[in-house]
Amino acid sequence: MPVNIAILDYPQSLKSALYGLFEIFTMANRVAAEQQLDHRFKPQIIDIAEAGLPVTDRFDLILIPPSNDGDYYLSPTELLLDWLQLQHRCGAVVGAACAGTFILAASGLLKGKTVTTHWGLQAAFSQKYPELNLSIDKIVVNNGDLITAGGMLSWLDLALEVVAQFSQPSVMRQLGKILVVDTGLREQRYYQQFTPVFNHGDQTILTIQQSLANVLQQKISVSDLARQSCLTDRTFLRRFVQATKLKPVQYLHRLRIQKACDLLETTRHPFDWVANQVGFADAGACRKIFVRIMGLTPSEFRKRFK
Repeated sequence: MPVNIAILDYPQSLKSALYGLFEIFTMANRVAAEQQLDHRFKPQIIDIAEAGLPVTDRFDLILIPPSNDGDYYLSPTELLLDWLQLQHRCGAVVGAACAGTFILAASGLLKGKTVTTHWGLQAAFSQKYPELNLSIDKIVVNNGDLITAGGMLSWLDLALEVVAQFSQPSVMRQLGKILVVDTGLREQRYYQQFTPVFNHGDQTILTIQQSLANVLQQKISVSDLARQSCLTDRTFLRRFVQATKLKPVQYLHRLRIQKACDLLETTRHPFDWVANQVGFADAGACRKIFVRIMGLTPSEFRKRFK
């Protein structure tokens, strides 16, 4: 029996993802046939605004692509959410990529699950769904019956994931070779840029944030920042964490590592020089923090992105 797939064309969905997903499964059918496997996929694009949702049809797999524009993904219709719940209760695996994870989260199906979305949507997702465990470093998080993927092009990672799940990993690997895309282990954090939260409404903390970017080479302590803010250490720490969702040391590390990334991409200087430029006297300590945040060594990062 073929795997019946519904690819949802919701308002402002990314059209390249819709047709790309359809074509990936068509290609997967050819690869499976070449490998003399019986697995087959039967994808269809469902325009939920034009044709509506098929009430009587049951699907093995439902895919929610990224959003191209607009804010429908922030407030999907109850009709769509109810339909997703029904399909899932009937055994459908549901996958979502990028902003599509917001729609899946709105359905309530992700309760108690670890999920991912685009790194640029992290703050918005955490604010809207604080009860969900967001693993933003991951490109794909597969819970078996619920799968989420990260960036705008992660619909491709999502497609490869479900091809492996519903057929054989060998089909997925061959697809990767045909498409010339990496099917090996990688993480979304390789591509992340640190984007501080500035719209929190705490003017005192905002002033400190704006000043930190200009003093990265200096030695900075929480006590120094508290004095600048005319606050006690304890009050400053509480307000800083409340505003930025990071402790001051974590915030500084991310600022410095982001600057290090920029220098690795745009200069040929050795890492010891880079570490010094972003405020680390010990290049070894900087390297450890870099690997912890970025998931790559500095040399691996430079090789990948320069």
